[in-house]
Amino acid sequence: MSESDLVLFTRDAGLARVTLNRPEALNALSAALRARLVEVLRELATDAETEVVILTGAGRAFCVGLDLKELGGETNAAPTVTAEELSDAFRDLGKPLIGAVNGYAITGGFELALMCDFLVASPAARFADTHARVGVVPGWGLSQRLPRMIGINRAKELSLTGNYLDAETAERWGLVNRVVPANDLIGHCERLARDILSTDRTTRDAILRVMEAGWGMTLAEGLALERQASRAHAAREVSADKVAARRAAIQARGRAQSAS
Repeated sequence: MSESDLVLFTRDAGLARVTLNRPEALNALSAALRARLVEVLRELATDAETEVVILTGAGRAFCVGLDLKELGGETNAAPTVTAEELSDAFRDLGKPLIGAVNGYAITGGFELALMCDFLVASPAARFADTHARVGVVPGWGLSQRLPRMIGINRAKELSLTGNYLDAETAERWGLVNRVVPANDLIGHCERLARDILSTDRTTRDAILRVMEAGWGMTLAEGLALERQASRAHAAREVSADKVAARRAAIQARGRAQSAS
């Protein structure tokens, strides 16, 4: 398999689908795969036509984390990107990123999932943080993101035991937004992506930036940031004519969703 095939991606009408593609190794993050993933994310970040991205894995795993054969010195690792470069590539994408968790999301793979804006899972999804069992301290944000998503006590349970978390419990704990049948996982994520694409891009991007920046702030700081962003956006983008033009479509959509 060539290095370009380690991460597959397709683009269609504003939506990009990215697939980790080492199914025989459960999409373990070899040095070459990590480098290719960073390359793909950087390309999508600068692609003006791509507005929403879906990340998933080929085969029966989303991603089982670092390639332990490389980590243990059993196989040679090619030059790779740093942990900071990988994290930065996700952060700098600047576009909604939906994680379609089709199977195992373990340790480093769990960290990749946590870098997504939200997650949708199939019933086969399984999450685990085995850092403490491997003997490695997290370096891609798991120890900070996971407690903020599911609460500190639940995060401690997962990280200190290394136990697996099933999809249904992950949904109940708020880790994943919903669990859908495996044969509809990508289709469901694509429909959500199309819903996102149907919103105003400039406004959507501003909301995403404010939410991301505010997540690491106090409530008071976040509210101040929101007010500043709202005023700046209103001065540039909001007019009575624009609001009036969108009003009928918003009402029609609300009626349709209420009836379904």
